[in-house]
Amino acid sequence: MKVLLAVDGSEYSLDAARFLLEHLDWASARPAVELVTVHPPVPRLPGMGKVVGKAQIERYYADEGAVQLAGAKKLLERAGLNYTARVLIGPIAETLVAHAKSTRCDLILVGNRGMSAAASMLLGSVATKVLHLSAVPVLLVK
Repeated sequence: MKVLLAVDGSEYSLDAARFLLEHLDWASARPAVELVTVHPPVPRLPGMGKVVGKAQIERYYADEGAVQLAGAKKLLERAGLNYTARVLIGPIAETLVAHAKSTRCDLILVGNRGMSAAASMLLGSVATKVLHLSAVPVLLVK
């Protein structure tokens, strides 16, 4: 089994990592884990290239991604679970779903803020969007 564990550094995403670790016995073998965080693209502004170079933007993504992945990495390492960590750039829900499909994940595991149905409908949420876009099963952890 291959699980995409989507994290953003929040306590909610760490809850999803803890859930995965607490339920390892659900599968006959330890899952392969794609530990992923997605950073929205930096808006391109006129003249931005004169001030900020491509290498600086890539370093920014890498640094921000490392912060977002750090807590989940620590939990997975402490449990001795192997993973592949990635920082992806793009629209969050769409990028998660595309990555799960391209890496042939069997499950997408996402922490959820736990908004009420009405609040979620009015405000929208990445987790809700992933649910609607994905052909891969999605497990939301509250």
